[in-house]
Amino acid sequence: MSINRYRLRYLSKEGHRGAKLAAVLLGKTDKLLGVILLGSTFTISASTTLATLIAVRLFGAGEWTLTFSTLAITFTILVFSEISPKVIAAAYPERIAFAASYVLVVLLKLTTPINWFVNLFVRAFLSLMRLKPNFAETMQAISMEELRSIVQEAGGFIPQQHQKILLNLFELEKITVDDVMSAHTQIESVDFDAAPELISQQIATSHHTRLPVRSGQNEEVIGILHIRKVLHQAQNGELTKEALTEVMSEPYFVPAGTPLYTQLQQFQENQQRMALVVDEYGQLKGLITLEDILEEMVGEFTSQSPSRSVAYHPQEGGGWLVDGTATLRDMNRKLGLNFPLDGPKTLNGLVLEHFEDIPEAGTSFKIAGHTLEVIQTQDRVVKIVSIRP
Repeated sequence: MSINRYRLRYLSKEGHRGAKLAAVLLGKTDKLLGVILLGSTFTISASTTLATLIAVRLFGAGEWTLTFSTLAITFTILVFSEISPKVIAAAYPERIAFAASYVLVVLLKLTTPINWFVNLFVRAFLSLMRLKPNFAETMQAISMEELRSIVQEAGGFIPQQHQKILLNLFELEKITVDDVMSAHTQIESVDFDAAPELISQQIATSHHTRLPVRSGQNEEVIGILHIRKVLHQAQNGELTKEALTEVMSEPYFVPAGTPLYTQLQQFQENQQRMALVVDEYGQLKGLITLEDILEEMVGEFTSQSPSRSVAYHPQEGGGWLVDGTATLRDMNRKLGLNFPLDGPKTLNGLVLEHFEDIPEAGTSFKIAGHTLEVIQTQDRVVKIVSIRP
């Protein structure tokens, strides 16, 4: 009963004879328990009777004789028939189960009539109590939390890097695109209304492979430009608005709050690598790429754009100077902090929510046990913050 059912299923598929027999027996749990308890009960009853008869023959029929024989047989059964075998079986479930299966299969066949007769009364008793045991539930699918616990407790059986990736995969359902996207203020885009020379210069010096194209007073995104398709024209000064329009692809919008796992599936189904995140009013909130999601699973890649990277500058005496655009998830992961993740997504948002205003430079305060000091603010945004654990 204590054997790992999932390992048992694996060994059965691999052709292990003992595992196959054990799986068959566990598939008939009521009959298996019947034959085990039948043999156990019969043995205990017989040994008790024999011990009493032997004691009476040797020492005579007296109260002290019966008391001594009862205590002796109780001690013997507890040590050699109950506790020791069960401890050994719990410590070595596979070794004991596979060996015992060969014996139990034979006993199950030999005691089928008795087992069937006894189970008639068992089923009748359970029916009176309105109980309907479903032994199939012992192999029911485990929950995500249980699977996470299994991976965490795997220890040396799973390499640490693999364990980390698996745990990150479990988090994809909880993390949304808002947690890993680049904020709209960080998005580099092409101004379609600018002069072709300026657009060519921007394309030639861009660190990205794809850029959103904006147009109009509201800077609405009208398309996505793949740099490779116009790089040659931009370098030769032959780029025109008509050429841009021809090579631009339709922008791909996704709603804020979409779980990362869902977004990963949508990227696969729509054959996309980049999406623009919009709120309920259709306003642009940020940009997310396939690489952003992959980094959440396997860690950061070395090929990251300088405009996307957030530097954490260590300070003397401990602590860091951090850009206000840094995401709280990234800070918690890289710096070992524990900022709350159920509210604002960036350090700037966390500070503004705490004060419900824009604090002045030099303001110090505490959040989640960390001491923060505003170093610089600019254009209604907290630019640099000092953090001390």
